[in-house]
Amino acid sequence: MSDQIGQFLPMILIFAVAYFFMIRPQMKRQKDEKKFAKALKKGDKIVTKSGLYGKVVDLNDKDFSCIIETMAGRMKFDRSAISMEMSKKANEAKE
Repeated sequence: MSDQIGQFLPMILIFAVAYFFMIRPQMKRQKDEKKFAKALKKGDKIVTKSGLYGKVVDLNDKDFSCIIETMAGRMKFDRSAISMEMSKKANEAKE
């Protein structure tokens, strides 16, 4: 019986390492991004994942979108297109 456990122990260890170093941090990051998108409010300065800088003008909770104002005008984006990390860095740099 202990031989069977010994054979599967390396597989179990590989799965445990993959979970704690790859899967779990990704799940935490997704949770933080959802929290960030829900916490957006009018007047927040943001950066989209494509690199577009702007300021939130309007939020729509029905389709989870927002309208941002840039130097080129107003554009409508899905909130998932807003980069949490880049937006935080842009706001820290200006302060």
